[in-house]
Amino acid sequence: MSAAGAGREEQLAYSELMGAMLDERKRRQKAQKILAVVRHALGRDTLGRDTLAGLRALDVGCSAGFIADELSLAGAHTTGVDIDEPGLIAARARFGERVQFSLARGEALPFEDGSMDVVVFNHIYEHVVDPEAVVADIHRVLSPTGVLYLGIGHRHQVIEPHYKLPFLSWLPQQAADRYMRLTGRGEHYYEHYYSRADLRRLFAAFDIWDYTLPVLADSRAFAGTDQIPQWVSRVPAPVLERMAPMAPTYIWAAFKDASPSGPELSVSPVHLSPVHP
Repeated sequence: MSAAGAGREEQLAYSELMGAMLDERKRRQKAQKILAVVRHALGRDTLGRDTLAGLRALDVGCSAGFIADELSLAGAHTTGVDIDEPGLIAARARFGERVQFSLARGEALPFEDGSMDVVVFNHIYEHVVDPEAVVADIHRVLSPTGVLYLGIGHRHQVIEPHYKLPFLSWLPQQAADRYMRLTGRGEHYYEHYYSRADLRRLFAAFDIWDYTLPVLADSRAFAGTDQIPQWVSRVPAPVLERMAPMAPTYIWAAFKDASPSGPELSVSPVHLSPVHP
């Protein structure tokens, strides 16, 4: 277990703690952004189709299952895993006929090596006790030609997304806990975010392509207009490039032995140079 995980407990009923996980409209909108990036990263199949049909997809941290359901509707044979039992009960009740849901920890995924073509890991690492172990097991189950979608917040985001408090994720633990109590948001700040450099090391086993800039530059193509104002697409690319590291969420596509295969974009994804873990 990493030092950051020492003393942390699992969030076993996260969907009951965070009502946003049950907001169907927003979760499905988020799923469309994920699908847009995944489709571009994978490109077209051998028949020239832009499709997920027949691929095996895994949503790690699926909670109530909306994103997993959208992967299934896009044609993938989809499994969602979580330790959030109330969320899984709701997911099975709604989507169990077309999505398989499993109670499983991310560091012990019940799948064979290289068995998944698409893995979604969306805003999850900050919640788990041992992110390094979870990422290692995701690497194990991802196919050599598959893609891992990463939606990841970072320590230096200005507004912490769960509690909407400025600079909360910047603070040492005791100061963050005190901030939570003073603002009436809770007794303890559980989430643990990494810096950009630490995120690079966390995912060092993968070949990373940063889609943050393409999504900012063309939010319509990547189903991001609900959060990204249209004026952002008119900002010159060099300026956007300097702004991208400050975006509250990084959008990365990670590979083991592949690279993006989609058509040319007005602003291309950035290949991040390898780092040592």
